[in-house]
Amino acid sequence: MAWTDKRPMSPHLQIYKLPMTAMLSVMHRGTGVVLSAGSLFLIWALAAAATGPESFALVQTVMSSWFGYLVLFGFTGALYFHLCTGVRHLIWDLGKGLQLQSTKKSGVVLVVIALTLTALTWLIAFTAG
Repeated sequence: MAWTDKRPMSPHLQIYKLPMTAMLSVMHRGTGVVLSAGSLFLIWALAAAATGPESFALVQTVMSSWFGYLVLFGFTGALYFHLCTGVRHLIWDLGKGLQLQSTKKSGVVLVVIALTLTALTWLIAFTAG
């Protein structure tokens, strides 16, 4: 029996439950990646608009498809979530809300605000259009 057989094993992610603050931190980084990738669609739309009506018609066709709506909805949700977590970090930088209970409450609040803003944005977009 090797000495490595006696070492304790680290808990697997299926066993260990990340605290809410850690999950929100991972999601903040993930939404940053989503926003970077989504910016490519914005650049594509701007370049197509500058190129001419034929090019922009392709952008409109793609973005008005179910896939385009899914991408735009995900981009909107990522934008609001990233914004809310960024504001939360700014508040933490001021030394406020660093207690464990405050971080848990602010985590729930920021998720609710991000979901509400996403839903309101799409509600306004569909009722105005």
